[in-house]
Amino acid sequence: MKLHHQIFLAMILGGLAGWVTSEDTRILGIAVIEAYDLIGTLFINALKMLVVPLITTAIISGLVNVGQGKNLGRLGAKTVLFYMSTSLIAILIGLLLVNITTPGIIDGEPARDLLGFAANTQDVLQKIEGRGAGEFTQILLQMLPPNLVQAAADGQMLGLIVFSLLFGFFLRTLAGAPGDTLRNMVEGFYEVMVSITMLIIRFAPLGVFGLIAATVTRTGLDALEPLLWFFFTVLAALFLHAFVVMPLLIRVLAQRSPWRHFQAMSPALMTAFSSASSAATLPLTMDCVQKRSGVSKRTASFVLPLGATVNMDGTALYECAAAIFIAQAYGLDLSFAMQFAIVFTALITSIGVASIPAASLVAITVILGIIGLPAEAIGLILVTDRILDMCRTAVNVWGDSVGAVLLARSEGEENVLQTPMRQLDGQRHAV
Repeated sequence: MKLHHQIFLAMILGGLAGWVTSEDTRILGIAVIEAYDLIGTLFINALKMLVVPLITTAIISGLVNVGQGKNLGRLGAKTVLFYMSTSLIAILIGLLLVNITTPGIIDGEPARDLLGFAANTQDVLQKIEGRGAGEFTQILLQMLPPNLVQAAADGQMLGLIVFSLLFGFFLRTLAGAPGDTLRNMVEGFYEVMVSITMLIIRFAPLGVFGLIAATVTRTGLDALEPLLWFFFTVLAALFLHAFVVMPLLIRVLAQRSPWRHFQAMSPALMTAFSSASSAATLPLTMDCVQKRSGVSKRTASFVLPLGATVNMDGTALYECAAAIFIAQAYGLDLSFAMQFAIVFTALITSIGVASIPAASLVAITVILGIIGLPAEAIGLILVTDRILDMCRTAVNVWGDSVGAVLLARSEGEENVLQTPMRQLDGQRHAV
């Protein structure tokens, strides 16, 4: 059975297992929820274990092989322009839909009292207490950490990326035997990391089963009922961005089949959905983009690690939609200038959101502060946050992969999305 079919089956079985069990269910004296957590956590830990060495070696290797300085500057500029543009498009889609559907208004009245706060509002507030707009000024400091090892251990990927970019850039200019030796060592390190990644990916269906089963067991299927209008508004916006805007970009700019790329990325997208972590999915994303979509290692190793850290289309869309929804629920009539401020803040915060504890929730509290609402207002959206987090993470990964395809085509790569999936699957089975 193909990997993406195994993962899809694991998602279905995990959902069924979570539906028929509860947090109190025990088998042979062992709590079932603990077993689900163990399986899912082992898989996520294994993927996260790869993130630091994989990002470092991938970026350095990509820079060494990217060509001359002019080519590097051109690719870097195009990467930043693409990520900023698609994030802005995603935010505007979210803004448009939430203004059309007005999920925060029920029967002509603000829905604040009807919805009520989520049960875990206070717990979340404790995690983000004291964080605000000033927190994002730390992003510049995170780019140049005093202790690179400590920064990597704390999950501050921006510093690691900046160091890797500098190291790779100057390694390209190092001549003679020392340069050749170091370049070969980095290349060998990268190839070993790819091999370890492939080993862990084989266990992806088991990990996905545990993650989905644990989520459904805890939240149940009734978690959506209190906020259905908001939930489906965000889903519709994510759907438009992922399955209308992105496919159009692939078809028009890359002149390739969007469906073919979706088939190639299906294992990574399902893993992103179940894990709700772009960084943890990065090893699988790189594997799918290179081996299934045909993007060169030169492009993929430069574009994807950056995208996993700074390109958050789904997250930016969600931040904007959530802030507008909460404002509607509180009865605020936002002016055009205020909505523009929300769009700008969502765009900026989404770039550095992965490096900050409590991630998108911190970004939303920043936006709420701009609107003039208390941090407690975030309690209106916590009920559906986990499920929407899974959805927006899949959109984030999809956006990264589309960026890799478009940038590869802009660099003149002709093999992108050219090999039929049947032939690729046949080669994989033969191996």
